[in-house]
Amino acid sequence: MAVGMVLSLARGGDRSVAAEFDESAGMTLFAFDSMAIPFSQNLRLEMRSPTRHPANPVVQRGKPGTPDAFGVQFYGSVIREGGRFRMWYVAFDDDTDNKVASARWRAAYAESRDGLRWTKPNLGLVEFRGNKNNNLILTDPAPLGFVNLKVLADPDDPDPSRRYKISTHVYFRHNTGLGSLAPFASADGLRWKLLMPAKPVKAELRKEDLVLPAVHFEPCGGLYKWDGMYYICGQNAMNATRPYQGRVTRMYRSPDFVNWSHTSSIGFVRTPQHTPLGPGRSREGEQTHEAISVWNRGNVLLGLYGIWHGGKEWKDVTIDLGFVVSNDGVSFREPAHEWTFLKRGEDGAWDQGGVLQGQGFENVADETFIYYGAWDPRHWQNTPERGGVGIATLPRDRFGDLVVEEAGKGKGDYQLPVIQSGFVTAAVPIKPGVAHRFYLNADGLGPQSHLKIELLDNHERPLSGFSGKDAAIIRQSGFHTPISWNGQTAITSLPDRIRLKVTFEGEQKTKIRFSALYVQPGGKS
Repeated sequence: MAVGMVLSLARGGDRSVAAEFDESAGMTLFAFDSMAIPFSQNLRLEMRSPTRHPANPVVQRGKPGTPDAFGVQFYGSVIREGGRFRMWYVAFDDDTDNKVASARWRAAYAESRDGLRWTKPNLGLVEFRGNKNNNLILTDPAPLGFVNLKVLADPDDPDPSRRYKISTHVYFRHNTGLGSLAPFASADGLRWKLLMPAKPVKAELRKEDLVLPAVHFEPCGGLYKWDGMYYICGQNAMNATRPYQGRVTRMYRSPDFVNWSHTSSIGFVRTPQHTPLGPGRSREGEQTHEAISVWNRGNVLLGLYGIWHGGKEWKDVTIDLGFVVSNDGVSFREPAHEWTFLKRGEDGAWDQGGVLQGQGFENVADETFIYYGAWDPRHWQNTPERGGVGIATLPRDRFGDLVVEEAGKGKGDYQLPVIQSGFVTAAVPIKPGVAHRFYLNADGLGPQSHLKIELLDNHERPLSGFSGKDAAIIRQSGFHTPISWNGQTAITSLPDRIRLKVTFEGEQKTKIRFSALYVQPGGKS
């Protein structure tokens, strides 16, 4: 994924991030990642909630008679390639006379140059109501109703016809509402071929067409590749090795996107779900909705999941978004327990009642864009027009910060001596013979507040020339401030594993907010 310079239109300011900085080229050690930063003293984590963009919804429903006249459902993906943002989403038409609901759900496409202003190009690929003047992507076989889809750009696939992958949630066993996976591949992201023999009936698969076990599984909350394996992430309430209440996150995996495991893993369960409410109460309680959409940052996965607030009746169900992280591609955890990342909109807003996690995360200049959708479950049975795509924004990569904690220092006779505030990272692998560069994402730095950064070996012994009196001192705030030791930024001849020790110093150290540290191999020394 390219994350080069794009002019920030979100706030119209003069802020920018240098053109060639690409976080995905190396490792990101986030403040909230307790596996990357396991050791700390006198620090406190403060998570950040994003801001809704004033232009929301940036993609809206189409005019009557168009494929998305009834709904733009961002059970979809955004991928940035060079100077173009590409979006795939689920389009609902307004043919209410069609009693086969899933036949009205199709995969559609939009494009943008800045990530904010989107067009629905006339692709001319699929006939809809007598013509091909629409933005529907072509799938073979067709028709097959797309309930949910995620797209993965896979440029390393040696087969050019499989450089893009779609995992989609489709139905099988007609009129029963049971979900399963249909995997597609494409050379261009517009023309797609199903990677299994199938003969859809009324826009649904037959039971004999399935690549997963014939149980109800709603895939495509997320799609990602980790350690050479493809993973689909979806919601499921079927029996597990431990009993849980309602919807939980379940993953299936594949080595080639064609042959899928029939064993699966539970990726995330909220604490309230450990107390089952009993039969017939699957809608009630606190649950995990539509699994986890994933931002793959190379060494760590960031994710959003639906915080399902259940009720006995649909009118009482609402959905917010939560935030999770994974370091192994299988198990996810919350950096902050039961914390709401993005709350549903107020009544009357376009995203009232419920928000959805599409798989769209992009760093754009000095901001992080998080694309999301809307669905108000309180009105599900009345099937009103729905959806749209919105953007929530954060300062670039600042999902959470480590700050100095002074609550324990005491007062008067109970005041404790000044205790150092800082952290030590987990071991960071170093490529032999390659120069490595280090960057800092932090705020609140200045003449009286700085970060001291030292390099240690794997056993936490200081490395000569990079610690003590030779430590790097950073007094400049920024999203990717270069770290130098004695004027040197491209560091060679490091051990195969190192750790970084970061200390918060200065009379105004409580103003420091540490968000991330980047380790990037490559470049001239």
